[in-house]
Amino acid sequence: MVLSSLCLCPPPVSSSKLVCHMTNWAQYRPGGGRFTPGNIDPFLCTHVIYALATINSFNQITTIEWNDEQQFAQLNALKRINPDLKTLLAVGGNVNGMSPFIGVVSTPQNRAAFIRSTISYLRTHNFDGINLAWEYPAHNGSPLDDKRRFTMLVQEMDKAFVDDAKDTRKTQLLLAANVASSRPVIERAYEVNQIASHLDFINVMTYDYHGHWDAVTSHNSPLYRSSMDNATISLWLALGAPANKLLLGLPSYGRTFRLSTGNSGLGAPANGPADAGPYTRTPGFWSYYEICSFLPGAISAWIPDQEVPYATYGSAWVGYDDPLSFSTKVRGLQMS
Repeated sequence: MVLSSLCLCPPPVSSSKLVCHMTNWAQYRPGGGRFTPGNIDPFLCTHVIYALATINSFNQITTIEWNDEQQFAQLNALKRINPDLKTLLAVGGNVNGMSPFIGVVSTPQNRAAFIRSTISYLRTHNFDGINLAWEYPAHNGSPLDDKRRFTMLVQEMDKAFVDDAKDTRKTQLLLAANVASSRPVIERAYEVNQIASHLDFINVMTYDYHGHWDAVTSHNSPLYRSSMDNATISLWLALGAPANKLLLGLPSYGRTFRLSTGNSGLGAPANGPADAGPYTRTPGFWSYYEICSFLPGAISAWIPDQEVPYATYGSAWVGYDDPLSFSTKVRGLQMS
């Protein structure tokens, strides 16, 4: 489970959202790394987002894993234990290397079909809302016009959710989105001031700034601006997003590098990822519990100007977050 988003709103705005992501592929991790909805503490998070469903060629939501619908039921059963818990379904991913949202937004008819499918699917499976997971409009084969088309999708979906709530006399479905953290991507992908008012909350992906694709060691999720990192939250605010809708992404994982020289500090030469973790089994990615197993034999250090830790042992280097860096991020943004 990835603790993904915590609403960190400057005073006087306040929020009590603690939004967590769970992934449907975590069920395949071996031994104690296996994670399913049954492992979730229903009182830990205010919202849980189930990742991931996708979209078929008929602009309808469809499952990815063979047992997704069983896991939907297990997740939403937690609301019987904590009636205040909200659940959302993340929809996106890639089909044949392309985002299915490209086809969805291409025409008014396709958008309408997707929106109808969304309402029916969420109601059928007892979700409280949808989380749009498109990385990203006007990128990766998505034409420039998709910036505007994404705005239309968000606006039309919001209106449809309002109408559905009136017609059914049910609680209005929630509408959220995962959004980019890089300035060039943000400016190319989103009409921020036109989508923000229609979203219930905005999950800013303030992680994966760096990883084994870089030639030198750099941190996955630094708090403050460095020579390579933008002040992401400040940018979203400047572009018109309300502070009380922005959720800062807090990754419960680290990004690894393989050192290529005797230098082991920040900015040390690197060549690809360290060995994959025994549970996540993904090169360049260690879960927090895998990092905890690594730390006792490692040398740990703190990056003062980014307020985050890293650790190294042998040729392995990992930048990660811990309770201190999380609390520092909370304090820093509340004081900004």
